[in-house]
Amino acid sequence: MSTGMAMTKRTAASCTDRLASYWEMAKPKILVMELVVAAAAARVALPSGVEVRVILEALLGIALVAASASVANGLWERQSDALMPRTANRPLPTGRVSPLEALLLSALCLTLGLGWLLLRVNMLTAGLGLTTWSIYVLVYTPLKKRTPLNTAVGAVAGALPMLMGWTATGAALTWVAWVPVTVLFLWQFPHFMAIAWLYREDYRLAGQQMLSVVDPSGRRCGQQAVSGALLLLPVSMLPLSGSGSPQVYLAGTCCLGAVQLAMAIRFALARDETSARWLLRTTLLYLPAWLLLLVTTL
Repeated sequence: MSTGMAMTKRTAASCTDRLASYWEMAKPKILVMELVVAAAAARVALPSGVEVRVILEALLGIALVAASASVANGLWERQSDALMPRTANRPLPTGRVSPLEALLLSALCLTLGLGWLLLRVNMLTAGLGLTTWSIYVLVYTPLKKRTPLNTAVGAVAGALPMLMGWTATGAALTWVAWVPVTVLFLWQFPHFMAIAWLYREDYRLAGQQMLSVVDPSGRRCGQQAVSGALLLLPVSMLPLSGSGSPQVYLAGTCCLGAVQLAMAIRFALARDETSARWLLRTTLLYLPAWLLLLVTTL
């Protein structure tokens, strides 16, 4: 009896560990961010109120597609990840999950996610899901080994979930829909330039052509961080709605953007780890604060 119970416990522990590894490969922090921005976009698309069932069904499909993209990215980069200290302990480099398992998991999540979006949401959102997945996995991921332009391509994939949240409501896809998408796109430049600088040695070891590797001086990283933060100011203040409290939104967004721009300029001038960490923290504060202003004041 005790032997059987011990085997059962070991089996349960093994299943739990395997599920935990699958969850880790889905990159939950990125996944949660994509769901939050999609939900915020849905709120702005229909300020009078979004049906809870509709948004929950959309978020489920978006989550499955995003998880599939992260697993596929990890599968593609498993050898590079093994060379970088910050990623060497991930499930694929350590062998906790086999490449075949990862491939099947990614394919399953993608099939279920796109099918769900197509059947329960709408064709446009499903099409955007497939486009986002394709850009992230088939374009951005291989470009990381070839050109620093990978950051711009990755920023496109990172911004499209916000557009998916908008289209999931059935709201018209007007120019207004592209404003928050563009904000999210531009925000990623100061954010990723800070990360690229902090982990430039990791990227060099893995042979990834990040801007901080191609230009070790950091000048181009600083320039892109400042350019993104600077462009973000006017774009984020474009009119999104005539209702609510647009003055509060504009004032709050202006303050957030100014602080982020100041940190980007500081990083561009200093180009050291301290200024990069401050810029990274500022970008991590900017995004949730901006989303909160977006959904509460407009």
